[in-house]
Amino acid sequence: MPRQRDTTAVERPLLLVAVGTDKHPFDRLVDWLAQWHAQAGPVGLTVQHGHTVAPPLPGAVPFLGHDALQQAMADADLVVCHGGPATILEARRHGHLPIVVPRDPARGEHVDDHQQLFARRLGAAGLVVLCETREELHDALAVGQADPSRYAVRADPAAHEARRAAVARVGQIVDDLVARSKPRRSRWRAWPRTGHPTKETR
Repeated sequence: MPRQRDTTAVERPLLLVAVGTDKHPFDRLVDWLAQWHAQAGPVGLTVQHGHTVAPPLPGAVPFLGHDALQQAMADADLVVCHGGPATILEARRHGHLPIVVPRDPARGEHVDDHQQLFARRLGAAGLVVLCETREELHDALAVGQADPSRYAVRADPAAHEARRAAVARVGQIVDDLVARSKPRRSRWRAWPRTGHPTKETR
């Protein structure tokens, strides 16, 4: 059950990083985190790295079961995650303003750009802290480490039942965004030797 976040200062904030369960590795986010951690002050880590090679970081685990992930979110002072809609919604349900690094299909991190489209829309609305560069992530982590309350929102314990409908609605939004971002394929093939265009049948 989500609880309201304790916004008092903490000496050693707990940071949860979740890359999700997609089969594509997310080395970029894990590498950026490792670089930050090497020079950061005291911080507790849980790093769910999925199919990414295990980083040399404390608290690194490939996957977390549903209950374990819920507990990690409840315990964390800060949440960094990929741009998966379900993960973002869960983080907010637990009272976090998540720091989001969306997967980039051009880097082999996903099959399409729906995470980028979705995260950018939420970032523009102030519902996530969008980080698409290493510098943006490191700056966001520095702010959160100094004052975790900057990334706290009101948790809603009654939101569990509404989550299913919200995820379905988010899924539809993502589908619409992806559909609009794809260039339309021409319905006409190149001119064949007969001199007449042939209509695309597929």
